[in-house]
Amino acid sequence: MNPQQASKRARALRGKLNNHNHLYYVLAKPEITDREYDTLYRELVDLEDQFPDLKTPDSPTERVGGAPLSEFRSVSHSVPMLSLSNTYSKDEIREFDARCRKLLENRAFSYMMEPKIDGVAVSIRYVNGLLELGVTRGDGRKGDDISQNIKTIRSIPLQLLGKTPPDLLEVRGEVYMTREDFAEMNARRVKAGDEPFANPRNSTAGTLKLLDSSIVAERPLDAIFYAVGAHTVTNVQTHAEMLEALAAMGFRTSSHVWKCKDIDSVIGALDKLAALRTSLPYDIDGGVIKINELALYSEMGATSKSPRWAVAYKYEPEQVETRVNAITVQVGRTGALTPVAELEPVPVSGTVVSRATLHNFEELERKDVRVGDRVIIEKAGEIIPAIVRVVEAARTGKEKKFRTPKHCPVCKQPAVKTDGEAALRCENFQCAAQLKRWIQHYASRGAMDIDGLGESLVEQLIDKKLVRNPADLYALTADQVAGLERMAEKSAENLVRGVATSRARDLWRLLFGLGIRHVGARSAQVLAEHLGSLDAVRAAGSENLEQVPDIGPIVAASVHDFFADSRNKDLVDRLADTLELAAPEVPAEDAPWSGLTFVLTGTLSRFTRDEAGEAIRRLGGKLSSSVSKKTTYLVAGDDAGSKLQKAEKAGVEVLTEDAFLKLLKSTD
Repeated sequence: MNPQQASKRARALRGKLNNHNHLYYVLAKPEITDREYDTLYRELVDLEDQFPDLKTPDSPTERVGGAPLSEFRSVSHSVPMLSLSNTYSKDEIREFDARCRKLLENRAFSYMMEPKIDGVAVSIRYVNGLLELGVTRGDGRKGDDISQNIKTIRSIPLQLLGKTPPDLLEVRGEVYMTREDFAEMNARRVKAGDEPFANPRNSTAGTLKLLDSSIVAERPLDAIFYAVGAHTVTNVQTHAEMLEALAAMGFRTSSHVWKCKDIDSVIGALDKLAALRTSLPYDIDGGVIKINELALYSEMGATSKSPRWAVAYKYEPEQVETRVNAITVQVGRTGALTPVAELEPVPVSGTVVSRATLHNFEELERKDVRVGDRVIIEKAGEIIPAIVRVVEAARTGKEKKFRTPKHCPVCKQPAVKTDGEAALRCENFQCAAQLKRWIQHYASRGAMDIDGLGESLVEQLIDKKLVRNPADLYALTADQVAGLERMAEKSAENLVRGVATSRARDLWRLLFGLGIRHVGARSAQVLAEHLGSLDAVRAAGSENLEQVPDIGPIVAASVHDFFADSRNKDLVDRLADTLELAAPEVPAEDAPWSGLTFVLTGTLSRFTRDEAGEAIRRLGGKLSSSVSKKTTYLVAGDDAGSKLQKAEKAGVEVLTEDAFLKLLKSTD
């Protein structure tokens, strides 16, 4: 085949394959078998291998992922991706309607209502019909260029359908995983010896942040589109017409969209969507209400964070009834004994729930939960299953009260209750259950960040008595680990390498990872900054520790008691000899933010709370957990809570995330 013939054939193959991708992944109406598709795909791959110049940006072969990136570049959104204001009641929906009517001076308009998908927002730019750029929402003004990862999602067109695509189209939507795909992916991970992911949204967000798009291509990502940014689309007057235009160009749009003549119709549509909630293939947490007429958007404008022509309505957590089959006791990493209700499995908010924490034995007694009870459960924060109440009317008299244990269920040592605490504790440091959770905590990303040390592997290391405390991790060999279940030679070498890398972590990570009671990440950072070395922390008495800012008597006593305990001295000595802890960076007295106190609240989109706190400390600022007269700034992200109200009442200056970023850049 000569180059001219190859070019013609490659062009035909690209067209066929892109069309079949759309039929299969968007319309769910395949016209050929997988085998027939694979034959066409292999032919295109062979042609592109033989004639490399034939590979184009819209080639289906681009979906396998490119070379790993070293980092994502930051890209400005030509039209900001604003977040929506949230409402939680029908009255607030009517208040939104009243504001719209006041702004529009009672002119006629209609609404659209569609599902609020619990995914990750993205913006994708097409130029002359070809996918050019994919960007995360970021802070709404700037996001990360994730184009290589976006191209791996087969329901997203690489080339727009239609003979005359717009010169420019920025389409906005949500990347997600269906519950079924998520469950299948987790099953594969467990079978391979990897830790399962927590939930579809978190795993979607983490996948899109991967620098290796070949791994992204293996994850079951999907996308639905519902809005546009900059564009040259013509002859579209309403949001409904825009959705139709996007579908015609090859995008998946929601199959559940309601056009509503007034706010009563909107509320009726929200009720219909709520009834469909569990039957949808993906998670939703509410509905989005938008004015339908696009021409009104610029007239109505936006606040600094949200458009005035749209609002999100959040549903109450789904509640379902089930039975308590048993009550068991879980042992935490600090020895706390926690009662857990073992439930008759029941679907709640998209996942099957079979266990719910009862927090402590006082809570168990207060709610009077008994074995055999019918109970109402919900997912607190849409994630953690919790028992709301007992259905007392369903009791038959056969239900059994659970007796508070006198011994640890794992090691059989006495259960001890400390004055002023609700929790019972096992004080045996070598209790296998405590050890497993302690090592998991020590190795976690927020602590010593040991790559490859998941829950399944920790279980085996403890059960085989290869590890009895964190110091034992640093004596592990690849041969020892390779002999464990589901551990190949390469995995064992990766783990040993990950353990070795953790030797040079910051001091605060070790202090946090040691699992000292009452010492969170923030307390560990403060101790490291002010005392400077592990030896100084070990030697400090309770009174000296209390002199450290933000360290109160309870934390001070806990730190002192931990290092004074003879059972910990050998462990800390071994760690001190093994680790090469990075010295904390102490800001100079003339640092830009010296003397300023910050409080963080809400969800930040540009960085995590830990990253924001680190930036504040690096510039000499102080981070506090509560608003007071000493607070200089409150940094408020999305869904800011009571701290925002307290700051406004106290006259504390409130910074949006954009304003905080601007303040950061002013120090450069």
